[in-house]
Amino acid sequence: MRFEITVRFRHLWLVFGALLLVCCQAAAQTVRPLISELGNPAKGRVEYVNDSSVPLNVVIETRSFTVDENGGIKYRPLDGNIHLKLSATSFRIPPQQSYFLFYEASTDAAPAWFVIYGAFSGFGFRTAEGMNVRVQLPHTVYLLPKGGLEQADLHIVSCDFDPAEKKVIMVAENSSANFGRIEQAFLSSGKKRQEVPGFPIFPHSRRRMEYTWEADDPPEKVQLELEKFKVEGDVKRELERETAK
Repeated sequence: MRFEITVRFRHLWLVFGALLLVCCQAAAQTVRPLISELGNPAKGRVEYVNDSSVPLNVVIETRSFTVDENGGIKYRPLDGNIHLKLSATSFRIPPQQSYFLFYEASTDAAPAWFVIYGAFSGFGFRTAEGMNVRVQLPHTVYLLPKGGLEQADLHIVSCDFDPAEKKVIMVAENSSANFGRIEQAFLSSGKKRQEVPGFPIFPHSRRRMEYTWEADDPPEKVQLELEKFKVEGDVKRELERETAK
């Protein structure tokens, strides 16, 4: 009985060690930059870094995508109005080295966006089901026109605070045909100012963001900061919103 338990215990540690090694190898891969916002047409490059101790193969895949109001992403084959030329579609990176992928991109109608995936393989390990480990790292490209989002195009539709959950639910709307990026966002109450994540906002769309408020007093204001301007709105409690109806 003791022998059986010891063998099983050792087996579990071996499995755990193998999984830990796979995770460490997979986590050692890097793509930079993650996002490029370029003109139309554009030339760009991506660096793929292999910090592991084994050579890895990389296969390039391209996809178009859409983002819904809650930030969910749906991918599809690259749109026909995006024209993309890659310097390579597959390559091998030696250990502790990097590889630069160059590309030329244009679109018939800007703004447009797509993702270049680098699919890493060759880790030398398999999953419990016998499948090879494969890691996909994205580089997202935005092809933008000269004119960008204007202050009049961005609206805070609603911003409500739930005291019980200490959650702020904000909905912002982009009424224009341009792409915009909220670089910083802040919630405030008196002297308390809390930074919260920014987000991209796509043409003719809304974006819903949920934030956790950390202070005791309820938040009063929300501020969205873009490169050239800021938009500010009031935060309402759920009770105030219901009373206003």
